[in-house]
Amino acid sequence: MKLGEGVDSAVGTAQRVASSLRDRIADGGLRPGEQLPEAALAEAYGVSRNTVREAFRLLVHERLVVHEFNRGVFVRVPGPEDIADIYAVRLALETAGVRAAGAAPPRRVAELLGAVADGEAAAATGDWGRVADAGIRFHRALAALAGSPRTDACMSAILAELRVVFQEMPSPAHLHEPFVGRNRVIAELIGAGELDAAERELQGYLADSRQLILDTLTTLAEV
Repeated sequence: MKLGEGVDSAVGTAQRVASSLRDRIADGGLRPGEQLPEAALAEAYGVSRNTVREAFRLLVHERLVVHEFNRGVFVRVPGPEDIADIYAVRLALETAGVRAAGAAPPRRVAELLGAVADGEAAAATGDWGRVADAGIRFHRALAALAGSPRTDACMSAILAELRVVFQEMPSPAHLHEPFVGRNRVIAELIGAGELDAAERELQGYLADSRQLILDTLTTLAEV
C-alpha cells in the first residue's frame, strides 16, 4: 500500500456516506429534527463509526446537520436566520449567473429552458415533487451561466440546504405554484438578451420566495 493510500480511501468512503445522507435529507427520507444514529448508520453502510463521524463532520460543515453535546447528531431545523442567509447567498450566485449569461454557451440557456418546461409539465399534472426538482434544476442552471465550477459547488451546497427548508413546508403546491410561470419569464428574458430585466425579475422573485417561506414558518409556529 502506498503512503497515504489508506487515508485517501477512508476519506473517500466518508464522502460517499455523506453524499448518501445528503441525498436522503434532500429527498425527505431524513426529516428536519430527526436524529442520525451513529451505530445504526455504521452497520447499514458497512463502515466504521469513525467513518460515520467524518461524514457527520462534512454535513455539519454544510449546515445540513447539527451536533448537540451529549445528545447526538440531528438533521438541522432551519430557522428564520438560516432562511435569510440562504437567500442572500442565492441572490449573489444567481444574479452573477444572469449577468454572465451573454457569454454563456447556448446549451446553458437550453438547460434553463428545459428545466422550465419540465416544471410546467409537472405542475399541469399536480406533481409538486417533480415541480420542486425542476425548480432546483432551474436555479442551479441560472448559477451555472457564470461558467464557474466553484460557483456551481457553492450553489449545490446552498440548494441542499434549501431542500431541508422545503421539508418544513406543509403544502408543496403553496410553495412552488406561484413561481412556475415566473421561471419562464426569467428564462425568456435571458434568452432574449434582456439581462437587466432578468436580474430585476430574479431579485423580486427571490424576495417573494423568501417572504413566503418566512410567513409560512411564522404561521406554523403560532399553531
